Amino acid sequence: MAITTNAICNSFKKQLMGGEHDFDSAGGDTFKLAMYSPVATLGESTTNYATTNEVSSPTGGYSAGGKALVNSGVKVSSGVAITNFSNVSFTGVTLTARGALIYNTTTDGGTGTTEAVAVLDFGGDKTATSGTFTIQFPAFTTSAAILRIA
Repeated sequence: MAITTNAICNSFKKQLMGGEHDFDSAGGDTFKLAMYSPVATLGESTTNYATTNEVSSPTGGYSAGGKALVNSGVKVSSGVAITNFSNVSFTGVTLTARGALIYNTTTDGGTGTTEAVAVLDFGGDKTATSGTFTIQFPAFTTSAAILRIA
């Protein structure tokens, strides 16, 4: 099975109810985005970041673990709680990616963490050749934000 759909990870849903993730833009947890090759297997059952089938860029610009995301914070409007991230770019890369994983890197109880949050399916293989690969997040609105709870 490959990356076939966007998904909120089941482990994240449980951890969210247990108070393990803080999306506050000031003092909240640190979230990262890692990209994966077309043969990666990611979905709602993904529990943690892993390097297996993560993309690599022989020309640089992408390092294992991906990049930290800039959180837009949290807001509630019309009964919908949302959070989102700023677009993230990897420059000077040569790579092909099918999807990405958003995960939490904040230390929890004194140990490092790599808890999966969401899987992003690019809908097909996306390639950059000695260029810039940008992940564009949707608008920070109740109908579009990347994470919404109604």
